[in-house]
Formats: sequence, structure tokens, C-alpha cells
Amino acid sequence: ITAGTGMDALAHCLEAYCAPGYHPMADGIAVEGVRLVFENLPKAYANGKDLVARAHMMSAAAMGAAAFQKGLGAIHSLSHPVGALYDTHHGMTNAVFMPYVLAFNRDSIEERIARLAAYCGIKGGFDGFAKAIIKLRKELKVPHALPGLIKGLDMDKKRKALIADMAVVDPTAGGNPVKLTKKAALTLLENAIAGTI
Repeated sequence: ITAGTGMDALAHCLEAYCAPGYHPMADGIAVEGVRLVFENLPKAYANGKDLVARAHMMSAAAMGAAAFQKGLGAIHSLSHPVGALYDTHHGMTNAVFMPYVLAFNRDSIEERIARLAAYCGIKGGFDGFAKAIIKLRKELKVPHALPGLIKGLDMDKKRKALIADMAVVDPTAGGNPVKLTKKAALTLLENAIAGTI
């Protein structure tokens, strides 16, 4: 629960920050929320009695909720139908999709992510930030791909098409910095199943 809800807070902050449009206050809140997650989620996960880390995570969660008035994106667009059809934990599903969507959006967000990485003390710009996401997921035992989250996962073409159809009409799809087409949603889903970033 700590890992999943913490990664959900991160997804809210990260997607709000990357959403197109002008909202510098939401951006500022989102950036600090991301920093708080990187600094405190591993501590809260390792020791549930660390009330300081938990308090910071509660702040990060509230900050994500405030920031996403700017928008969310394809992490949520894909997570919602998968969660609805397979009864997966929302935050953990977001966590699985996160690096695949980050890579998909790279051309539109690379500069923004480089600024975010620098603020969080992560070296290496976009690539450094992407590696930090993977490292955080490993630390929290987040599965790298969907089959690790959904035991015995066996999706046929019809089910994949249904998920893609649901993703593109999800209210969060419009906030993705790169247009989420059905083809793109299918590719992201296939990547998340295969574990290919």
C-alpha cells in the first residue's frame, strides 16, 4: 500500500508537470511533490514507523492532487482501463506504466524533465531521471511489466484493442503532451506487457 499510494502521488505530480498548458503554480507544486517522493518514499517503504517520511509523503500526495488540475496523461489513461478490467491497484498500475509513457513523451518533455531532474538533484537530465524512476520502482518491488502485476496475464487482440479504445477516451488522455492515438495506446500497452522501454 505504501509503495502503490506513493507511486500514485508521484504519477500525479509528474503528469501534472508534463501536461501542456500554462499553469506555473501547478508546475511549482508538482516539482516539489516529485522531490518529496524521491526523498521520502524509500524511507517510508523501508520503515512504516518513520512518521517524518510519512508526513512528507502525505504532503506530496496532497500536492499531486492540487497540481493535477493542470492535467494528467497516458500513465493514467492506460492505468484506468487496466485497473477496471483486471482489478489492479491504481498506484501500482501507474507505477508499471510510468517509464514506458515517459519514453513515449520524451520529445515533448525532455527539456522540462531535465529541469525537474536538476531540481531533484538527479544528474544526467532526462536519461538520469528515467533511470531514477526505474531504480525507485526496483526499490519498491514494483513489477517491471504488466505480467508481474497481473498473474497469468493473457491478453488477446480483442482485449488489447478494448483497452486502447478505453484509454483514448479516458478524461486524462487529453493532458498527455503527445497525442494519445489508439495506435500509440496499443504500442504502449504492448511495451508494458513485454517490458520493453
